[in-house]
Amino acid sequence: MTSIRNAAVAVLLAAGLGLAVTPAAQADTAADSPAGTPAPVTAADLAQARGAVQDPAVLDRLGHFFARKGVPPTQQLTIGAAEEARAASAAAPSLSGDTVPVYTLDAGFVAGAAGAPVATAEYTASKAVSADGQVASVWTVKQGDGWRVVNIASGGDETDYAARAAAGGGGTAFREPQLNAWYVLRDGRVLPLDDEARRSVGGSGVSLAAYQRLVHQRYGDKLPGSAYDRAGKGGGYQPDATGQGAAAADGGTLPAVTAAAALGATALVGAGLALRRRAGARRG
Repeated sequence: MTSIRNAAVAVLLAAGLGLAVTPAAQADTAADSPAGTPAPVTAADLAQARGAVQDPAVLDRLGHFFARKGVPPTQQLTIGAAEEARAASAAAPSLSGDTVPVYTLDAGFVAGAAGAPVATAEYTASKAVSADGQVASVWTVKQGDGWRVVNIASGGDETDYAARAAAGGGGTAFREPQLNAWYVLRDGRVLPLDDEARRSVGGSGVSLAAYQRLVHQRYGDKLPGSAYDRAGKGGGYQPDATGQGAAAADGGTLPAVTAAAALGATALVGAGLALRRRAGARRG
């Protein structure tokens, strides 16, 4: 099975194949936006999300995340608390680049709903760096009138792929989580941003309509509320040799939830955010 690089994303895979079913705070899509274009997250919301990451308590948790090299607090380190505290202070975390919306393949698009966007913004991500060069991605979701940090993950894929899409000619970067594939929607075509995406749609990509047919074939019978989902088989997906795909049932029984709910459920009691570590990152 294609490896999943983040424990929080693994939760989403178990919850209805990780498809976006409820958007983060978004602006209305302009009437003349091309078909399939995701609704943008407002600049005001992105500013508020970044402000949440800059909270001193979050920066302190980031320091400890870097001090622990991403090891969750539930696991023991070979260093003591005092040494961890010194390393956390020395980490001096700072933010790098823009806070970006993170788009995930939309369930309505997979189902073939008319006018559905190819992807929906589920959370925002901000890249953080430590004094010794470690990189982490801080995730925030909107709750009520404010934004809340819900996850810290090692690596910076969320912001890196958004930057890659912008540098390559613009468009909206999004993720097909079942394959850990990153794409960009540009001029009505779905183009690959990493190796997984290239294996999925080829080096030159496919039309938006062709991509919709592809993901409907892969996941149309596995959406939240489907017999597949009700049977508790939302554990993942693996393409077969023909590219048609086969479900990987691992007995997961989590209900279908949004990213915000799934990530929120992992929040550390008292700390207000989850600390998760990605396994080895794979770059396109």
